[in-house]
Amino acid sequence: MAMSGGIDSSVAAILLLEQGYELVGVTFRTFDSIKESCLAREKGCCSVESIMEAKHLAEQLGFEHHILDYRQIFRDTVIRNFVDEYMQGRTPNPCVLCNSHIKWGELVRAAKEYNCEYIATGHYARIAEYNGHIYLQTAADTRKDQTYFLWMLTEENLRQTIFPLGSLTKTEVRKIAAEHGFEKLSKKTESQEICFVPDNDYRSFLSEQGCRFTAGNYVDKEGNTLGKHEGYPNYTIGQRKGLGIAFGEPRYVSRIDAGRNEVTLASHDDLYANRIKAMNVRIRDREWLHDDPQVEVRIRYRSQAVPACIEEQSSDKTQLCVATNIPVWGVTPGQSLVIYKNGLVVGGGIIAESE
Repeated sequence: MAMSGGIDSSVAAILLLEQGYELVGVTFRTFDSIKESCLAREKGCCSVESIMEAKHLAEQLGFEHHILDYRQIFRDTVIRNFVDEYMQGRTPNPCVLCNSHIKWGELVRAAKEYNCEYIATGHYARIAEYNGHIYLQTAADTRKDQTYFLWMLTEENLRQTIFPLGSLTKTEVRKIAAEHGFEKLSKKTESQEICFVPDNDYRSFLSEQGCRFTAGNYVDKEGNTLGKHEGYPNYTIGQRKGLGIAFGEPRYVSRIDAGRNEVTLASHDDLYANRIKAMNVRIRDREWLHDDPQVEVRIRYRSQAVPACIEEQSSDKTQLCVATNIPVWGVTPGQSLVIYKNGLVVGGGIIAESE
């Protein structure tokens, strides 16, 4: 049972115990932050307080608990990728990589070590079987659905995974915590920030990791110079505030060219696109999508899934292009393009570009 010290994984543990499972709790130590704000906000991955809360809850519920030190592998995979992607002019989603490499990489190995048949987490997701394949299925609580972050999980991963909260709403989860005497836990706040980035200031974090930014040019979509920026890693697609340059009307970051150290600024409407190209693609059942290429896609965690059609796939199957039925705004290279069909996650990839 992966435990962060938060309400979701704690209630998941409570439910599994009630269902008769024998639990071994594990909490990951992935990153040590020296910033007090990290502890104050009770962020699971870098808060020693949260780690000890998880251990204490396991003791209260009567099952063993282990703290697993994954700091080096977390740094070598998740943080390294995070830094590299920004320096390539993309905006990464570290949770996707952490889930596939840490939570369903190292956690699987830990399960074998502790003789556990299954692994469980507090994610809001479900598992379904269709046409001989095992899929992620969207959670009952669509507002909390976390399948977007889990699209890289393999069928083998899912066959040994349990998501106890998949059919519950967040309100129901809080109620369960309160009913079991964990009143403080039921009222615990959540953070949407990146767990290893103090104060959600990724620019300072990149500087601390040794990244150096050089001033470059803002340009318009025709390539005309508009002014100077402070270095392309400081910007993300769709950004409007903090540009340090004024116009008669709002301008947004529409493109980042790391090679030229250029940041393109455009109007709001210029950021709409309806063709999205993705790389590092994984598809569960290619025949199904070949026969019926109509799907839904999400381009970020909080975005609505929109109808789309898979237009083409590369010969090596690692790239594809989808056309959305309606234009989507702010498609961001480095983020995940997650593909759904009938509420099932049928695949995904990393966004490379859009038009």
